[in-house]
Amino acid sequence: MVLPPIPTACTNRTCGPHAPSRSTRRWALAMIVACCAAPLSTGALADSPTVPAAPVTLPALGDSVGQDLSARAERRLGDRIMRAIRGDPAVIDDPLLLEYVQALWGDLLSAARQRGEIGPDLEDSHAWEPFLVRDKSVNAFALPGGYIGVHLGLMAMTTTTDELASVLAHELSHVTQRHIARMMGQQARTSWMSMASMVLGILAASRNPAAAQALIYGGQAATIQGQLNFSRDMEREADRVGFTVLSEAGFEPGGMARMFEHLQQASRLNDDGSFPYLRTHPLTSERIGEARARMGLDGWTQALRAQPSEHQRAAWHALMSARAQVLMDPRSDALHRLSNLTRAEEARPLAQVRLHYTVALAKQRIGQVSGAAAAMAQARQAALSLPATQQPLVWRILTLSESEGLLEAQRPAEAAATLMRPAPPSPVTAPQAGRPELLLHARLALAQPDSTSQVDGWRDAANRLQTHVSAHPQDAAAWALLSELWRRLEQPLRAIRADAEAAAALGDLPGAIERIQGAHQRFRRPNAADVIELSVMDARLKAWQRQQRDDLRDER
Repeated sequence: MVLPPIPTACTNRTCGPHAPSRSTRRWALAMIVACCAAPLSTGALADSPTVPAAPVTLPALGDSVGQDLSARAERRLGDRIMRAIRGDPAVIDDPLLLEYVQALWGDLLSAARQRGEIGPDLEDSHAWEPFLVRDKSVNAFALPGGYIGVHLGLMAMTTTTDELASVLAHELSHVTQRHIARMMGQQARTSWMSMASMVLGILAASRNPAAAQALIYGGQAATIQGQLNFSRDMEREADRVGFTVLSEAGFEPGGMARMFEHLQQASRLNDDGSFPYLRTHPLTSERIGEARARMGLDGWTQALRAQPSEHQRAAWHALMSARAQVLMDPRSDALHRLSNLTRAEEARPLAQVRLHYTVALAKQRIGQVSGAAAAMAQARQAALSLPATQQPLVWRILTLSESEGLLEAQRPAEAAATLMRPAPPSPVTAPQAGRPELLLHARLALAQPDSTSQVDGWRDAANRLQTHVSAHPQDAAAWALLSELWRRLEQPLRAIRADAEAAAALGDLPGAIERIQGAHQRFRRPNAADVIELSVMDARLKAWQRQQRDDLRDER
């Protein structure tokens, strides 16, 4: 669901009437290249050895491929793919969900660094960045250069933090063990454009996105995907290294074995293509047995008997899993189904909170404002019965979500009041405010009626965002909000620069360049302050033009 009134960073070229077809092409192209790294195939779940595949060609982006793809070349390829897909609606930036995934990812990265899995070369060359994909299928995938895609369907089906972290640890290990580079390095050299031509040729056969996707998965791309699945040795290595990283990061080691159990059971009950993770990471009996064996007999038995955790992260995962369940499928019938969920009387407090939170979010998205408020009140009431370790975090999530819902419903005054509501007394320190609060405060400032008294609020929000983007220059949502704030504060040059940065962060280099060039035409006689801003913009313009030239050279 689009969250108004966030300003967009798109131009008519990318967001006009023809956007759906171009968006579909962009995502399809990126997914095909992603398949070359962590393929999303549709082959059947196999427990027997696969037939060796014939070699196929892969994009080398102009680099000569020797034994392995170099770390720098791998990053260039990953950056190129990400520029192609960042602006697609399927790649979502939900601050609460992304914050949670980044927290798990950060702990796993720290453990991998301490183990020496990430050396200086990989540390400097790779992005190490997770991103979210609005898709109800159970999947995660690694792209070249350290980018990890996480489907909301995966987050929705996992029952614990440890299960989700086990998948992230496995994908991280594919990257740290250079599996992607090793696969790509074994192939012959080809160009990015040859891959693009193949995909666009498939898409040209149909204007229906669903049919186009079926053609991609059923035709030439499926052949490529089937030939590029990670080898069994790579899967076992990623399991082994991922298990150790998972354990040393502080997660329960049983998370990986339990995740395997859930995947196997779910796929047997419903083998309708909803579990592409199993297609690209075949879950053999051997892998399941090895996951259990790493824990020892007693360890696996204890994992099966484990009681629900009172750790803060157990509550965090429960609510983020619920949020993913609502956001992964925006169709009206799916949201209405979730809005009518009922609870069992014997449900534990955390299960009650999760259910009421799910209902509240679903009602928000179908416009039932009063019903959403009632469900959120029930969630808050149930939260009072949670362990003290969980209450502050749960209260924060409920407050932010309720305030966001009211803002969506064009009730900014109520949204602001909700955000200021005091939390119940707790012996546990409340979580620090983060990016979700930063962006929501900025949106609330912009939602207030224009007035002289509101200028201070705009200026405060702009200053906070400016500090944030200095440390996080790829945050497109923050740049877009900052652009609108500078415009309200009558600083048009700063607004243009922020808008250009937002476009670049979404992969729209031509749009970013066009904005900076337009600013030079508009401000031919700048004052002293504008001269400084223009010099910064000139530096950014040169960097984007250089990147654009590199992209064009790679396409030849």
